[in-house]
Amino acid sequence: MANVTLKGNPARTSGDLPETGRKAPDFTLTRTDLSDVSLLDFRGSRIVLNIFPSVDTPVCSATVRRFNQEISLQDNAVALCISRDLPFAHSRFCEAEGLKEVIPLSEMRHRDFGTSYGLHLQEGPLAGLLARAVFILDETGTILYQHLVDEITEEPDYEQALAALRSKPGEEVCTTSRTAEHARPQDTDEPCDDGRAG
Repeated sequence: MANVTLKGNPARTSGDLPETGRKAPDFTLTRTDLSDVSLLDFRGSRIVLNIFPSVDTPVCSATVRRFNQEISLQDNAVALCISRDLPFAHSRFCEAEGLKEVIPLSEMRHRDFGTSYGLHLQEGPLAGLLARAVFILDETGTILYQHLVDEITEEPDYEQALAALRSKPGEEVCTTSRTAEHARPQDTDEPCDDGRAG
């Protein structure tokens, strides 16, 4: 499990994030038309997993807007926006905002996603919902990048996630940066500091 915070108050997650370099666990989630879809349905594309507690909060909705904007600029890529919100809430929000590039998915019917990805919040006011995290997967479903946001009220590191999304096969990307001081500038050849160096 990992420790995150909500407005500075501790909130544990249910497990550890799947590691980079490994295949992302498959899952089944529900679309806004109430049909089910699995991760395997998107194989062959680069995939953004934008995971958050609820689209009805300002930070979560901001991430959906941002990835809707960014994914429209990418070739052969999809952005899956995942929460435990009902599909109706996802649909209402995206229609009101005119967001057509992202694919909203709900954990309404199948709860294996949060378990497999270690993201169910275990305590605090948001217990039972999903923590905020971003994954980037390559065309084969391999995890190129993962980031669990330490403070739930903050947005993820978009630039590192997008750098991973745009990376070429075999290119090194920063994969587990959790804080700004561990981020590698994109215009340097310095080794990636994933935070384990201290």
